[in-house]
Amino acid sequence: MIVALIDNGSLEPAAHRNLRAVAAELSARAEIPVDAVSWKHSDRVPAGALDGVPAWTLVNWLRRHFAAGQREFLFVPFFISAQGAIGSALREDLDKLRAELGTFEFSFSDGLAARGALPEIIAARVCETIVERKLSRPAVIVVDHGGPSPVSATLRDQIAGAVRTLISPEIGPLSAASMEGAAHAHNRPLFADVLAAPGFDRGDVVVAPLFLSPGRHAGADGDLAQIAGTATDRAWPRRVHFTELVGTHPSAVETLAAALREALASRNLQPSV
Repeated sequence: MIVALIDNGSLEPAAHRNLRAVAAELSARAEIPVDAVSWKHSDRVPAGALDGVPAWTLVNWLRRHFAAGQREFLFVPFFISAQGAIGSALREDLDKLRAELGTFEFSFSDGLAARGALPEIIAARVCETIVERKLSRPAVIVVDHGGPSPVSATLRDQIAGAVRTLISPEIGPLSAASMEGAAHAHNRPLFADVLAAPGFDRGDVVVAPLFLSPGRHAGADGDLAQIAGTATDRAWPRRVHFTELVGTHPSAVETLAAALREALASRNLQPSV
C-alpha cells in the first residue's frame, strides 16, 4: 500500500512546503512513509522554489505508482473537510483514473473534521494570539474560503459555535464568515461585511482562518490580509490580529497520525516503502 497526504494544491511554494513538512512529521509519528501529493496546481511551482524537487500532483503520482505495479492507495486528507465539493470532485477524478488505467483500490483515512479536532485547534490558536498580543476580550472571526457546497458552511458555523463555548470568557463577540462566495446564501456573512459590522468595526479583532497552509488566500500578503487591510483603512480605529493556521498546529499532525494508524490497522496492511 502507498500512503499520501493530499491537499488541494496551490501555486504558492509555501503551501507545498508546508504539505511536505506535515507529511514528514506524519511519517515520523506513524512510522511509515508518507508522500506529499497535491490534487492539482502544485506541479506548476518551479522546482527551484521547492529545494530543487518538483511537486507531485495526483495524476502523475498515481500513474507512476500504477506503472510500478502498485494497486492500493491510502490518502490522508489535508483539507478542512473532505466532505464538501472538493472531496467529491477528488473522488470523481480517482474514479476516472481507475477507469483509464485499470483496477486499483483507494481509500481515505479520517480527516481533521471527521475526528472533531478543529474547534480545539481554532480555540487554541485564538487563545495563543490573545496572550501574545496582550488582548482583552477581543472580537473573533472564524473565516473559511467559501464555496458552492453548504456542507462547508455548516461545518464553519459548527466550529465557530464550539469555539465560542470553549473560550467564551476570553473573547467578545464572535462571528463565522466566508472570504468569498456571496452568490451562495450559505457563505454569508462575508468576511468584509463582518469587519464593517458593529462589534467588529473597532478595537481588537482576532481572525482565525480555517485554512491549513499559507498561500494565496491565507499568506502574510494573501487575500484575507488584503481584505482586512482595506477594511481597516476605511474604518474606525481597529487592530486586526491573524492567528496561526490550523495545519501547522501540533494537534493537527497528531490527529492525522492517529487516523492513519487506525486506517492501516483496520485493513491489517503494511505500507510499501
